[in-house]
Amino acid sequence: MRVGVFTALLAQMPLDQVLEKLKKLNIQTVELGTGNYPTDPHCKLSMLESKQALKDFKSKLADNGFSISALSSHGEPLHPNAALAKASQECSRKTILLAEKLGVPVVIDFSGCPGDSDKAKYPNWVVSPWPPHYQELLKWQWEKKVIPYWTKRAKFASDHGVKIAIEMHPGYAVYSPETMLRLREACGPNIGCNYDPSHMFWQGIDPIKAIRVLGDSIFHVHAKDTQIYDANLPLSGVLDMKQYTDERHRAWIFRTCGYGHGAEWWKEFVSTLRMFGYDYVLSIEHEDTLMSPEEGLTKAAQFLNGLVIREQPATPWWVDNTAN
Repeated sequence: MRVGVFTALLAQMPLDQVLEKLKKLNIQTVELGTGNYPTDPHCKLSMLESKQALKDFKSKLADNGFSISALSSHGEPLHPNAALAKASQECSRKTILLAEKLGVPVVIDFSGCPGDSDKAKYPNWVVSPWPPHYQELLKWQWEKKVIPYWTKRAKFASDHGVKIAIEMHPGYAVYSPETMLRLREACGPNIGCNYDPSHMFWQGIDPIKAIRVLGDSIFHVHAKDTQIYDANLPLSGVLDMKQYTDERHRAWIFRTCGYGHGAEWWKEFVSTLRMFGYDYVLSIEHEDTLMSPEEGLTKAAQFLNGLVIREQPATPWWVDNTAN
């Protein structure tokens, strides 16, 4: 396992400066945005049209000793606005093609959320089983929109040797381990998740216990924390609609790793990931409104580098009778 960085947090820096900065933090793995919500500050899809640009990009990373853990195009592929959905889908398609050319095994996306009909203007996130029309709507969304789109997209990615990691996020069809596994069951094993523990915390889901539920569906992991404020929680619950910058009044906010939960929790988190077969990258994502991106990154890197498990475990010699 190793520590990486989702470079969207350093979008104001050119890639050369980003790589130099990360090397000083003992990090040599990056996750790169290619468009949609992460934007594309360090990785352009236009490289697909230029062999020279692609070659130069590969050389820059290799010469600096860097690898890419994933390409990220978090978008809204199921949005009722046809133009918006098409743009998200095209960015996703090209991201898969670029991942293939770069030898990147994983692309990350949101599941998206349909509206309540083909004439809707906005997504309609169903979160209640009653009144009964909510169940009817949810059934229509999954059978007519979610499953058909992601079945085709999963096959397209598989044909190009790439896996799709869906980031579970409230507001979208896939937001919990249950909905993640539902999508995977319907669309096949080439779809898994980009596991962000901060999104579990603010839904009241224990992220470590959820690893046991998700098992081998975890393809990539974001390293991001959440702090719950019990004094504010009774007012709004976990579905708090106040702005992220209203930290004093929110029930929770995203935090830099170690500032929502301490080293003991994170040690158990990485240990449980390894126990259930994940031994890849912890990609630092900074969305802490109490810290600058640079300070948040530095603190997270120092924190995680001190507790991540890097080496493969040895044979348990203390129970190996063949040694005697």
